[in-house]
Amino acid sequence: MRIGLLTEGGYPYATGEARLWCDRLVRGLPQHEFELYALSRSAEQERTRVPLPEHVTHVRTAPLWAPADDGRTYSRRERRRFADCFKELVHGICAGAPDPFAAGLYGLAGLAREQGGLYAALRSESAVRALEAACRAPGASRTVQAAQVTDLLEFVDELEGMLRPLSLDWYEENAHGDGLGAVDICHAAAGGVAALPGLLAKRFFGVPLLVTEYGVQLRAHYLAHLGGAGEGEEPRPAVRALLGAFHLRLATEIYARADFLTPGNAHARRWQERCGATRDRLRTVYPGMEADRFTTVGEAADGGDPDTLVWVGRVEPAKDLIALLHAFAEVRRAEPRTRLRIFATAADPGYLADCRSLAAQLFPDEAADSVTVGENPVAFEEIGGPEAPSAAEAYGTGRVAVLSSVIEGFPITLAEAMLCGRATVSTDVGAVCEVIGGTGLVVPPRNPRALAEACLSLLGDAERAQRLGAAARARALELFTVEQNVAAFREIYLRLLAKGSERPDGGVPFARPPEARVPGHWTSPTWAKPTPDPTSEAAV
Repeated sequence: MRIGLLTEGGYPYATGEARLWCDRLVRGLPQHEFELYALSRSAEQERTRVPLPEHVTHVRTAPLWAPADDGRTYSRRERRRFADCFKELVHGICAGAPDPFAAGLYGLAGLAREQGGLYAALRSESAVRALEAACRAPGASRTVQAAQVTDLLEFVDELEGMLRPLSLDWYEENAHGDGLGAVDICHAAAGGVAALPGLLAKRFFGVPLLVTEYGVQLRAHYLAHLGGAGEGEEPRPAVRALLGAFHLRLATEIYARADFLTPGNAHARRWQERCGATRDRLRTVYPGMEADRFTTVGEAADGGDPDTLVWVGRVEPAKDLIALLHAFAEVRRAEPRTRLRIFATAADPGYLADCRSLAAQLFPDEAADSVTVGENPVAFEEIGGPEAPSAAEAYGTGRVAVLSSVIEGFPITLAEAMLCGRATVSTDVGAVCEVIGGTGLVVPPRNPRALAEACLSLLGDAERAQRLGAAARARALELFTVEQNVAAFREIYLRLLAKGSERPDGGVPFARPPEARVPGHWTSPTWAKPTPDPTSEAAV
């Protein structure tokens, strides 16, 4: 089976969990061929490519960061065709109408496939005028209707970047059987722009589309742009509204057209259902983690320092370490011997500096006597440092692991702590309750007092902490391993192919034997050879 794996800013370039789960999936299914179609976000990202197994036969990369001007100019007829399709697209965006949006999207894709890239057309004056007319038309929101010329130009610039997959050469038909039209299944490793090539492959060739979302792209956009949590200058209100409308319409189209959707948790599943995905095409598949990395710590008799709380993750505002530090202040008042160790996998420098400053104010350096060097009970460390070179060793330093986030999708660090057999205290956000499943304590977010009380209850009851940690490890081994993840996708791939083909040419799955793609001379099997005539000279 040939799988076209679609990624954006991830495998085979990016580091972190976005890359790891794809790598584990590919390596876990060596019986299939994988072709990677990667949308990259920066030139720097493309310089760090991970080693790939032999059954990855092709890697095709398209940069979303580089100018995409191919010098193509359209004729008058083509310009009219572009104008009609673009008007439908922006009408669908501004009025929230799914049918015109889809018609415009596929119309532009067909034009780009036949006549070349859309770069010049999307940046033309006619495109800006069409967008302005759609913004002023009845049905558009007040924020969109108030869009000024600078807003229109900024959105058109953003839209051109998001629609670049329409102009790629991944959809060409050729004698070599290359491109997305030749694969058996398109598997998008994320929603949003990453799934756009899969939508077009399904439209042009009838290739089944599978979409996996461990973090819902629409939700991520809202958090990054509509909530002001993104990096850099925040877009103006009209631009934010237009971007949000585009991502909503794109997500709705993906969920409506995909043959199957695999959310990574019930939280992501609810988002997909609210955007139109039907339950018969949904199956929750938890991300696969390498449990072996945590075996030594998870099965050790030593349960970690009984007076130490551990936090592991990316230091950023969404993790709300400020609330954790205030909670720890209450813990210290009740249990003065307690320590907090914060292990950073990555950090927002400004937020990290704020956390260090608050820790210094709340907990002045303490010393046992007048000649001993003072020490702060809060330690900021990095994974890979001298005392914790790995995440497993970081969790192993304490008895209780804490998660204090106010925003969370699937909490990877929480699942890691469970694999390490640690009792956990977490805030009730995202998929936390689903992951914990009753094996840890959960408190409301932004509530330092509740967080402190939960931590104290486990620090003061070693037997309870041990029971919860053992139950957490058993649950994680059942649900969050690479083996269960790979087995689920193996079944889903076969299920999609067994449904039959929707290809325009009426192709039949498995009609072409896999031997036909083996390099070098290939001899047809005996059953494919014509039976010789017994009376002929060759049969004698």
